[in-house]
Order: sequence, then structure tokens, then C-alpha cells
Amino acid sequence: MDHKEIVLKIDGMTCEACAAHVREALQGVEGVKEVEVRLTPGEACVVGDDGLSSDALVAAVERAGYRAEAVETGGGGGRPGNREGRADYDLLILGGGSAAFAAAIRGTELGARVAMVNAGAIGGTCVNVGCVPSKTLIRAAEAHHRATHHPFEGIASTSRVSDFTRIIGQKDALVNALRQAKYVEVLQGLENVTFIEGRGRLVSPRRVEVAGRTLNARRLIIATGASPWAPGIPGLAAADYLTSTTAFELRELPKSMIVLGGRYVALECSQMFARLGTRVTILQRSERILPAEDPDLTKALTGYLQAEGMEIVTGVAVREVERDEKGYTVHAQVNGHTRAFRAKQLLCATGRRPNTAGIGLEEVGVEVRPDGAVQVDEFLETTVPGIYAAGDAVGDPSFVYTAAYEGALAAENALSGNRRQRDYTALPWVIFTDPQVAGVGLNETDARAQGLEVDVAVLPLEHVPRALAARDTRGFIKLIRAKGTDRLLGARILAPEGGELVMQASLAIRYQIPVSDLAKMFHPYLTLSEGIKLAAQTFGKDVAKLSCCAA
Repeated sequence: MDHKEIVLKIDGMTCEACAAHVREALQGVEGVKEVEVRLTPGEACVVGDDGLSSDALVAAVERAGYRAEAVETGGGGGRPGNREGRADYDLLILGGGSAAFAAAIRGTELGARVAMVNAGAIGGTCVNVGCVPSKTLIRAAEAHHRATHHPFEGIASTSRVSDFTRIIGQKDALVNALRQAKYVEVLQGLENVTFIEGRGRLVSPRRVEVAGRTLNARRLIIATGASPWAPGIPGLAAADYLTSTTAFELRELPKSMIVLGGRYVALECSQMFARLGTRVTILQRSERILPAEDPDLTKALTGYLQAEGMEIVTGVAVREVERDEKGYTVHAQVNGHTRAFRAKQLLCATGRRPNTAGIGLEEVGVEVRPDGAVQVDEFLETTVPGIYAAGDAVGDPSFVYTAAYEGALAAENALSGNRRQRDYTALPWVIFTDPQVAGVGLNETDARAQGLEVDVAVLPLEHVPRALAARDTRGFIKLIRAKGTDRLLGARILAPEGGELVMQASLAIRYQIPVSDLAKMFHPYLTLSEGIKLAAQTFGKDVAKLSCCAA
């Protein structure tokens, strides 16, 4: 008699006793010959008579108190553990960046057979073209700036850095070392992970074609990252502009640069190049840089950047881009007036879009949003059961630490059942300008837009002893509290190394630490972190009238 094999995805099993319960329930179904239940990745492989019904199996599992779904059927006749056509892997990951690595590591921890399919440099955006190269170049630019400028005296020199090539070489050496240590060697140490180089494409909800091979997997994770995106401005595509990726590959410092954009990447890159000696002009479409943030913050940051010699033009509608042997010309309307901006280089920093085109998502039924982001639910599962997505492929928030979090979460839910939801309560973020911008929770504008009544405390850094001692009082700390309560809703920090302060506010929001407790906590004197305590005290006291040692 012919045999039939059915694979069930089972959610809700948490221990071996659960697996035994499911096995017993399946063995009681008429026509079942053999049953193999695997706690990880949460599946049952059943062999039975040719007339075996997947509906009967699902019903039996659900009567036992678990959730089940038939994901694979076929003929065979062998034991479940040795059947022909068995999935090659429990988990197949498309991508090789932070989300993919976190998924692979979590998958191996759960005992799964994992495949990672990736084309291009391993390690993804952060180590290769994002966080690591940008932050080391930003630090180099800051060191140069501090060596040539005295605090509070503005621009002391417009000299260009003569060893820019050496700085880029140091950046490349750091990137190569970290990629080798944190990705290549980590991957080599994961015994249950198979790395397959090439561009993968889905041909069914469980099959991926790559490098002339077809791979079968129980579960899939899309972690293909994102790439710089440019708007459809006439002449831009043909102008061979810089992106945040190619800007870090320059070997000669440009004399002048136009930057399109006024958010995270645009501002970080603009200040970095300006401090190294490039004349920078920022063109921003909205009326303010960082338009999603409070006006007092963006006004202050704009002033600090302009004081370093940067030109910031807002309310810009770019009409056309031209390039000739002298450089680039950007034709624009600025607040109703026609203007032309010229520079040797043009950097387009207008955002990023997920790398999801051409990998077969729509063909197998995975819903993709107009911007290319994969549509997922709270468990990071796509519109096709068994296919998950994580990291930049699902859109904002696009941080390396959220990508890693999502990768691990997607792997856990894919292999063990949808148990944990994505939770971004109190997610902190930092923009690495100088002074830095850091935030968590709601800003004042968003809180009021949501109809919330709030109390706001703003502490200028001139009241923070550490800032006075360092002779750098640029910026402020702003705390947003629910009116009539002691509950912190959000924080915004504009300060040198302000990113080092934001976790205090993040933890207070996440664990509902009262604002009054922040005001009472011990903070080492002459540390910038004391600013959070002083800002919390500002809700009820005039900090300017307190002694430095006042509790």
C-alpha cells in the first residue's frame, strides 16, 4: 500500500511532555503508521495510509490543546526521519547582516539546522558601510575639529585635512577586522549553520533557489537589509551622485559638497565632511532639519552646525540636477524663489529602502508595502504562514540593535511557535552629530498631538557641573512627564556625548520608575549623567538656585 507523509506546524508546545501529548494524539488518528514530533522547530512528521487526512491530524492536535497547520504533504514510504524529499533545513535565512546572524545564532541555540544564504559582503550594512565606518570617521573629524578650534570661538581655521586617504585607510582596516572577528569567525563557529553564497529567490513558501540549487526548508526568514534610496529628481540618476556608502569610499576630500536630506545620515555625514575641511551645503525639503522632532531642539542644533560654517537651507524643492567637468549644479525652488547650488560633490542622503525586489516574495504570496518593506504581524510572520522577516527588510525602526533583536525573535517564533510579540516600548536612539541628539519615548510635539496633557522640564547644560568643567555647555536635557503623575513619557537630549545619557530615561519608561526617583538617585558628581537627575528636579525646583551638592 502507498504511504502518505504529512508535516504539521505545531504551536504551543513548550516541553517534552507537550511533544509526548501531541504524539499520542496523532497516533490515535485512523490510518497513522508512524509519528515523529520535534519540540524544535515545533513540528510533527506523520506517515500513514494513502487516504490519511491532514484535516484529521490538525483536529486531533487541536483537541489536545495545541494549534496545528499542515505545511507539507507527499509520498514516500520511509521513516519520517529518513524520508525522501525531507526539508534540507529547519530554518533558511536570506541575508547576511545583523538580523540574519542573530537569527542563525538563535536557531542553533534551539537545535535547528540552519542555512544562511547571502550575496555580497558578509556582515550587512552596519559593519561594512554603516555604523562602524561612519562613527570612526565622525570621531576622526571630531578630533581634527577639537585640535584646530577652541571652544566657543567658532571657526578658527578652514584648513583641509592633508591625510584624508590615511583616515580612510584606518577606517577600512577597522571594518575588515570587525567583519572578520564578529561575522566571519562567528559564522565558522556555528556548527549547525551552513553558509551558501549567492542571491536566493523564493520559488514556493518552502523552497529557495540559489546558485543553481533548490533548497527546502521548514521555515524561512527574510533578512535582506536595505540600501540607499534616491528620489526621482530629473538628472539625478545620471549624475553619478554619492550615497552614504560611496561617500565613505572616497580617497580625496572634496572641496565642496551639496547634501540632499536633513535627517540622521545627512546630518552625520555633513558635519563629518565639514569638520574635515569640506564646504557643505545641506538642502532639506521640510521647513526644519529633523522635522519629526521638537522645534526647540532642531533650532538649537541648526545653530550649532551653522556656527561651524555649514550652510543649511530648508523649504527646498529640488527641480533638477546637472553635472559637468566643474562639478554639480542643483536647481531648486526655495520658499518660492529660484536658486542654483554648486559644489564639487553631491551626496544624496534621502533615506533607505528594503532590498526585497526580485527575490520572489510577491510570487509566493508575501505582501510587500509600496516602499518595499515586508508586511509582518506582531510575531514578525509575513502574510504567508511559516515565512518571517526581520531587520531593515521590514522597515523602521532601522537600527542595528533592532535588527538583531528582530532576527532572534523571528527565529524563535518560527521554530518554537508564535509566543513572543515585538515590543518597542522605550526604544532609545542616537544621532551622532556633535552635540549628539538622543531620544526615547514621546517628544513634546507628539505627546500633545496625541491629546496628552504633559509637564515639560528643560535643563540647559549650563546648569550641569560636568558641562561647565568641560567648557562645553551646548544643548539641553528635556523630560516629558504625564501631567498630574510621576510617569515619564519621553526624553530628548541635545548634548556632547548625549547618547550616553538616554538609557536612564529608557529604563525609567520601560520599568515605570517614577520621575521623583530619578531626582533622588545617587549620581556621581561631575558626570554628565547627573544632568538627568537635575532635569528631573527641574519639575519642582529652580535648579539655578540650588547648590552643586543639593540633593
